[in-house]
Amino acid sequence: MASSLTCAGVVWAFLSFLCAAASCVGFFMPYWLLGSQLEKSVSFGTFRRCSYPIRDESRQMTVMVEQCGRYASFQAIPSAEWRICTVVTGLGCGLLLLVALTALMGCCVSELISRTVGRVAGGIQFLGGLLIGSGCALYPLGWDSEEVRQTCGNLSNQFELGTCHIGWAYYCTGGGAVAAMLVCTWLACFSGKKQKQYPY
Repeated sequence: MASSLTCAGVVWAFLSFLCAAASCVGFFMPYWLLGSQLEKSVSFGTFRRCSYPIRDESRQMTVMVEQCGRYASFQAIPSAEWRICTVVTGLGCGLLLLVALTALMGCCVSELISRTVGRVAGGIQFLGGLLIGSGCALYPLGWDSEEVRQTCGNLSNQFELGTCHIGWAYYCTGGGAVAAMLVCTWLACFSGKKQKQYPY
């Protein structure tokens, strides 16, 4: 099977896939911020949450529904910062995934990844990682929303967690982005084989 990748390029392709997968899984999972409300575990992502309070009219009290789901609409996301974070991080994950799939195709298709294409792909990965990193940096700005304050003991504020703590999905998303920016971008420079010159 012909490949357009060098040995470093094969490592780059698989590492790119792992970084993209880590960032995408972390982005989709609603475990960025963990806390509790009415003695039930509550978690938030940028556009999803697990466990939410509803008013039970038959018992005249507020109860927690223990299930995960997306917010009903984009505007229902608790803060403007989280809405921006959702768009920016999603775009970054899309770029990382696009480069990763192209790199994996380069393992099987000859002359797909040249040195120039590899460097451009590395630049796209750097941009994707930068977007995801920006999203992760924006996320704490939304901790002052009412929903988060109810979950974090009414003590949370921007960059202040209150009684909550950061979940594994936040680290997974950010870690994938950092690895893509630092390691994959560097490996991409050595990924493509030198193109053959054809005399015409």
